[in-house]
Amino acid sequence: MQQISFLCAFAVCVLLCGMLLPLLKKLKAGQEILEYVTEHSSKRGTPTMGGIAFIITITLLSAIFCNWSNRATAVTVAVFFAYGVVGFLDDFIKIRYKRNMGLHAYQKIIVQLAIAVLVSIFVRGEVSIGDKLRIPFTDITVNIGFWIIPLVIFIYLACTNSVNLTDGIDGLATSTTICFLAGMIALLNREKRLLDAMGDTLAYRQTNDIVTLCYISIGALAAFLLFNSNDAKVFMGDTGSLALGAMVACVAIFTRMSLFIPMVGLMFVVSSVSVIMQVVYFKATKGKRIFLMAPFHHHLQKKHWSETRICVLYSVITVCITFVLMCFGE
Repeated sequence: MQQISFLCAFAVCVLLCGMLLPLLKKLKAGQEILEYVTEHSSKRGTPTMGGIAFIITITLLSAIFCNWSNRATAVTVAVFFAYGVVGFLDDFIKIRYKRNMGLHAYQKIIVQLAIAVLVSIFVRGEVSIGDKLRIPFTDITVNIGFWIIPLVIFIYLACTNSVNLTDGIDGLATSTTICFLAGMIALLNREKRLLDAMGDTLAYRQTNDIVTLCYISIGALAAFLLFNSNDAKVFMGDTGSLALGAMVACVAIFTRMSLFIPMVGLMFVVSSVSVIMQVVYFKATKGKRIFLMAPFHHHLQKKHWSETRICVLYSVITVCITFVLMCFGE
């Protein structure tokens, strides 16, 4: 059934992308390019907000293949969609006023924070999740009490903004997220066996539902990648990247696998940390830089790496880390 959900998601998203692309062109929903990213000057005017296609696909097919009576699944889809709406507003303002900046940073943070706070409260009160965390490389689960709330809030803000930063070249955020979700499927299938052996039926069903959602998401993103790989015919925009960041966070948090994000999602971490390091070092040294340009994928571009090569690097690293985690779990 999960494999069928993947195929259906792929087919539906291909259809939606094919319908959406001419509509975005007709509406002149072109991406404004930052002037200092000279490598992307030729991409000015490429349709954006393509994330609408996979957001609709994942939302609709989750209603068919997932059990929405499972509250964690319903909340995952709702949060995924809500962050997508925030991104849509950001993209719409950029297009409407023909500029690269949409919502002000503080406006996005306030809305993202509000959603994250609500979800953290839900997590603490949900029996199948609660304050439990799985420890990587072990079969140990620990309780962290109240600290689950600030941790969940931090994860949502970190994931949404990290995936957003990773969405800097054709197909990078899409391919890296596909590999992340595939890695989580592998880890969660092992987790399901442990939960089944422990007799934790509620958590087992919830994890199985999240795995199905991952299959749907991978199918939709694989279809979108056909249009988003270099040279991209459409960008996902903040509409897609914020939604994907929320999906990354939900999949891990709602299965008690939050501590696996920095490992399986290492390349998202690299995007954020490289920006932080660049800004701090630039201010501390009054103008010097660690990287030729941040995030790190732009540094590689300045080193004359092709966009396709960068995507392959990020994907391979994500897959290798998942393999290592699986080996330690045996």
